[in-house]
Amino acid sequence: MTSRSSKATARPSSEARAVARTQTLIQGAGGIGTVRKTTLPGGLRIVTETLPSVRSATFGIWAHVGSRDETRSLNGATHYLEHLLFKGTARRSALDISAALDAVGGEMNAFTAKEYTCYYARVLDTDLPLAIDVVCDMLTGSLILEEDVDVERGAILEEIAMTEDDPGDCVHDLFAHTMFGDNALGRPVLGTVDTVNALTADRIRRFYKKHYDPTHLVVACAGNIDHAKVVRQVRAAFEKAGALRNPEAKPIAPRDGRRTIRTSGKVELLGRKTEQAHVVLGMPGLARSDDRRWAMGVLNTALGGGMSSRLFQEVREKRGLAYSVYSYTSGFADCGLFGVYAGCRPSQVHDVLRICRDELDQVARNGLSDDEIARAIGQLRGSTVLGLEDTGALMNRIGKSELCWGEQMSVDDMLAKIAAVTPDEVRSVARDILGQRPSLSVIGPLKDKQAARLHDAVA
Repeated sequence: MTSRSSKATARPSSEARAVARTQTLIQGAGGIGTVRKTTLPGGLRIVTETLPSVRSATFGIWAHVGSRDETRSLNGATHYLEHLLFKGTARRSALDISAALDAVGGEMNAFTAKEYTCYYARVLDTDLPLAIDVVCDMLTGSLILEEDVDVERGAILEEIAMTEDDPGDCVHDLFAHTMFGDNALGRPVLGTVDTVNALTADRIRRFYKKHYDPTHLVVACAGNIDHAKVVRQVRAAFEKAGALRNPEAKPIAPRDGRRTIRTSGKVELLGRKTEQAHVVLGMPGLARSDDRRWAMGVLNTALGGGMSSRLFQEVREKRGLAYSVYSYTSGFADCGLFGVYAGCRPSQVHDVLRICRDELDQVARNGLSDDEIARAIGQLRGSTVLGLEDTGALMNRIGKSELCWGEQMSVDDMLAKIAAVTPDEVRSVARDILGQRPSLSVIGPLKDKQAARLHDAVA
């Protein structure tokens, strides 16, 4: 990461208009890939990455709020609010919002996670001012009318039902509950039927005012853009809404750790009349700030990250026991998860679990071969670059980096970190993570005797 000292770039229009601070965080060759950051009076951060070779731009606003910020009774409020911000402002109706982007062929959406929420629009570079105006209006001027809350409740309940109809998706929510129990990280992002039905417009409005202050927001924009113009347009939109009222306010710091308690050796079975049994076998992983995350990424890739990975070869290619089998990692501010997913016929579930557990135990004891590690490093480096070849991915990278880490890392630095991972580091993290007693989540039509044997997989 290349840092330069802050310099003033905005000219005050009056004595009351405070000066923004701008930094060049990453200096790209010929301006390509240059990342700049401006912090406005009032605590709003604006981060951009310039890519002059494209004709598109993606604009997003990241909010420092996710489902882990909810109490038990508010479970689902963050996601509910995400829906409601599309329902209208004092300036635009819900139809106006969607029609504005449709009229220029743009794409607009949002997503809610456990520790953040993001709203974004991807448009032609010439239509970026429109995208900025619409998204900023949504974030600062949502009305959250009671009739909209009532209407959208039905849509969210349908979304919950859709998720529950997809056991391959639902099993990951079950695994989070298995690992974290009844706390915010263990509860579903969508909420439950009961919590969503209990949420009122008044409670959601209070949640909105608390968590959508400019100090909790990061604006991110990537593509064929000019940083200074983006800053002027965003500042004008927020000032028009009266959202930058306190010029002395400072941005909220990245989320710190809470030492979340995780379980081990626990088994949860959700009986469903499905054609397959869906399983996740896993254990505590690493927090997203852990220096060992680069070695963990290599380990995860070698274990279940592709067609040449151990789990894919052992479970699918050699034995044909599953069509989909993979491993994954999830990193949060204070903790993480490592999991292995497989979908298989109910009669094969114990064979699949035995093979997965054997592979994890073997790698924990003996590590991976140098060839496996070298192949995983190459695969991870390639997928990292290929995954950043559009403006949406670039916007996600710089927005999340600012919100979650408070800093930026260039692609070259990321590739260097991956390439620098040593076999000893991979073997060390394998012992630490895979050597723990796992937990297990299963969704499927298992019979009593099959269910009774599930504990063998975590013994």
